[in-house]
Amino acid sequence: MTDGLRKGLTSYGDAGFSLFLRKAFIKAMGYSDDALNRPIVGITNTHSDYNPCHGNVPQIIEAVKRGVMLAGAMPMVFPTISIAESFAHPTSMYLRNLMAIDTEEMIRAQPMDAVVVIGGCDKTLPAQIMAAVSADLPTVVVPVGPMVVGHHKGEVLGACTDCRRLWAKFRAGEIDGDEIEAVNSRLAPSVGTCMVMGTASTMACITEALGLSLPMSATIPAPHAERFRLAEASGRRAAEMALAKSPRPSDLLTPAAFRNALVVLQAIGGSTNGLIHLTAIANRTPHRIDLEAFDRLGREVPVLIDLKPSGAHYMEHFHHAGGVPKLMQQLGDLLDLDAKTIDGTLRDAVANAEDVPGQDAIRGRNDPIKPEGAMAVLHGNLAPRGAVIKHSAASPKLLQHTGRAVVFDSVEDMTLRVDDPDLDVNPDDVLVLRNAGPKGAPGMPEAGYLPIPMKLARGGVKDMVRISDARMSGTAFGTIVLHITPESAVGGPLALVRSGDMIRLDVPARSIDLLVDEAELENRRAALPAPATPDWARRGYAHLFNETILQADEGCDFDFMRGAGK
Repeated sequence: MTDGLRKGLTSYGDAGFSLFLRKAFIKAMGYSDDALNRPIVGITNTHSDYNPCHGNVPQIIEAVKRGVMLAGAMPMVFPTISIAESFAHPTSMYLRNLMAIDTEEMIRAQPMDAVVVIGGCDKTLPAQIMAAVSADLPTVVVPVGPMVVGHHKGEVLGACTDCRRLWAKFRAGEIDGDEIEAVNSRLAPSVGTCMVMGTASTMACITEALGLSLPMSATIPAPHAERFRLAEASGRRAAEMALAKSPRPSDLLTPAAFRNALVVLQAIGGSTNGLIHLTAIANRTPHRIDLEAFDRLGREVPVLIDLKPSGAHYMEHFHHAGGVPKLMQQLGDLLDLDAKTIDGTLRDAVANAEDVPGQDAIRGRNDPIKPEGAMAVLHGNLAPRGAVIKHSAASPKLLQHTGRAVVFDSVEDMTLRVDDPDLDVNPDDVLVLRNAGPKGAPGMPEAGYLPIPMKLARGGVKDMVRISDARMSGTAFGTIVLHITPESAVGGPLALVRSGDMIRLDVPARSIDLLVDEAELENRRAALPAPATPDWARRGYAHLFNETILQADEGCDFDFMRGAGK
């Protein structure tokens, strides 16, 4: 027997009166006693006029509601905040934890026997899963899906890898203002998330690998009818879970499930952001993400998905090739296919994977895009607690490189100086950005994709070694070291780097080092200013964020949110 409308009664000191009052007011919406006596499936509404990624959410909600009702339960839609990557100031990551808290508290506060969370744009799926883990109510995740590809002068375009590539061409003077404006209207031809293997697509694939969504949910294009049929099926499954009161996230998110997610993250050429989000999710369970184990997996698991920015195709090609089930079939014994999902096991999904003759978006293990996984974890005196590089999207010649540091003290400093014709910089230098981590920026913006200084770009330079305590969009590419931990704003070694210092990157050796004598570094450390509360963090959410945010290696969650919910 489900709790339905009786669950979580408002406290008036009389439970009978609480239920009487709840029913009296909800009947103002026109519901019958029959409807109100059924199991309730809550459905999050993350639609916003500011969020084109979630532009299809109203249609998805209607499809989910249809599935819930076809299975005999009662759908109840409720709003949460909505986060859109390019509209969130200072960065969407700053708001991820707020969305997680909002979603968790709404799940807890309102009567529901199961919940369907609908999200997509970069930080929404992680926030919703963090919330679901803590609330531990039967949960079905429905990603909004990737947008379809665009076209320009006979070339297929995808946001936002091609945004960056073509903007770099514009900066270098290779295309003019009229053409970049034409491109601007063609990069995002439909609602949905970026159609490359950016963070949104990465998290959708990870969600499917974790068993929290139905098979094929990660890859169906946002405008396709199939997306809405999947939403209906998700609603039906949520109704069944509401009646059974299982499975809950705590039943599914086992060590095997997290390892499967890490394998898929490496194999898809996934976003570095995926590692931060997966760490935050795991930290809300009894389990943890082992960065060293993740790096070892990277040496064993090849990149099999031929998608930008590591490859050539787009999400709709991945979908039509068989999606995540086909990928998992190719990965075979690298995965634990007996891991449970919301609807059986991964083995069930793999057994139903479609065989598509002639497709080349999903490679076999004998013909990988890259022989090693997408990411490597680096350590050294610049990153005592680790740093990450997406070497599948880097320049091979720069993976072992020693160069002179050119330091930018903040995102603002970089913006002001990077294109200065008098900047002392050459192609062999290492661009260094600091004070762009969780506390320093704040919110760890996707500023790690430092632009090539204009005078070098116009001279034909396409890539340089760039390092920072920031993040980078999963759509970006280049030889870029990210998430340097601890960040400079809390006194991490990045704060000690001076322009002219030599930095050595050695990805095969998994190292990143500042080639400065330890005694000199100690002198510099002693000269650092004492920590102080920044002006932006004096009140409200900003104060909470600054006081409690964790570092990248711990998922950038709030320190008081770790551990399983109660």
